[in-house]
Amino acid sequence: MEFLDCIKGRRSIRRFKTDSIDHEIMNRIVEAASFSPSWKNTQIARYILVEDKDKINYIADNCMCGFEYNSNTLKSSPAIVLLTIIKGRSGFERDGSFSTPKGDRWEMFDAGIAAQSFCLSAYNEGLGTVILGIFDEDKISSFIDIPDGQQLATVVAIGYPNETPDAPKRKSADELLDIL
Repeated sequence: MEFLDCIKGRRSIRRFKTDSIDHEIMNRIVEAASFSPSWKNTQIARYILVEDKDKINYIADNCMCGFEYNSNTLKSSPAIVLLTIIKGRSGFERDGSFSTPKGDRWEMFDAGIAAQSFCLSAYNEGLGTVILGIFDEDKISSFIDIPDGQQLATVVAIGYPNETPDAPKRKSADELLDIL
């Protein structure tokens, strides 16, 4: 797939086919996402694949803060990925102090880069994704064993698309770019 086709063609998918995802494909997606840039090459992103439909439904019913749209999206997906980050590395010096005034916010910046790379790689493999932002991190973390030293950054629904959304209107480069 051509780079611009991938960037311009990827959409947030909220309805999926029931087909499972081959683990070899998931390995390729994560391997590609592992090349995402990160603060001082800390590579803090980790991926937990949840395929168990009972677990997905539990998270959908109990951990989406009552946001039915996200609950329905999860129930539609054959799998979800919990993108976690290793705490205390991105944005920090070896002594534990912050490298910049942004403090630990670099962790979420790195998680966002990794999530975008993951979703673009999934799209390249013929899969659809949507990054969900409304969820109860504590409830998910108490239900799914998040490894020590890691924190849940986002939930990504993934599967073969059962919809083809149109591209939303985009701002022009003139609206987005200031040249000084």
